[in-house]
Amino acid sequence: MKQLLQEISKCTVCEPHLEFGARPVLTAHKKSKIVIVGQAPGLIVHKSGIPWGDKSGDNLRNWMQVDKETFYDPEQIALIPMGFCYPGKGRSGDLPPRKECAPLWHEKLLTLMPEVKLTILIGKYSQAHYLGNSVKVTLTETVRCFDEYLPDYFVLPHPSPRNNIWQAKNEWFGKQVIPEFQRRIKEALA
Repeated sequence: MKQLLQEISKCTVCEPHLEFGARPVLTAHKKSKIVIVGQAPGLIVHKSGIPWGDKSGDNLRNWMQVDKETFYDPEQIALIPMGFCYPGKGRSGDLPPRKECAPLWHEKLLTLMPEVKLTILIGKYSQAHYLGNSVKVTLTETVRCFDEYLPDYFVLPHPSPRNNIWQAKNEWFGKQVIPEFQRRIKEALA
């Protein structure tokens, strides 16, 4: 695993397309129990090199009910985005994750993590990649049907503060999805 992570840290496959250059941001360990598959690092994370080291990460840890020590312990939780580097800014937020990373690295990483008990798919890019044809027409419907993907995957919207409006419109998320999510996290970490 160490060798693979070193190889990934030196990856420059997408660099010609990255305004701020390549800086792969992820964590993983052969003993990881939970894998969180997000979208791509934002600019704050790109600069710090700390995965989920922003307000979205604060929200995610709150949803999970885990402290930073647990969250950043790769023997507990692997943090593997669809795109490992900051893709740059688009018209309405960050650009989508680069498409090269997941096919190039995910299977290699996951093969080296035999103790994973729960894989969390955050946002439409990870859900489309891992769920294929079983993904619903909208992210809202995919998340509403979260139990269809268990026990293999737990699907979530992105925890960005930008999604507070979505959460307010979809109260069922906080009432039905989050409690089950927290139960599954405790179970996986036990």
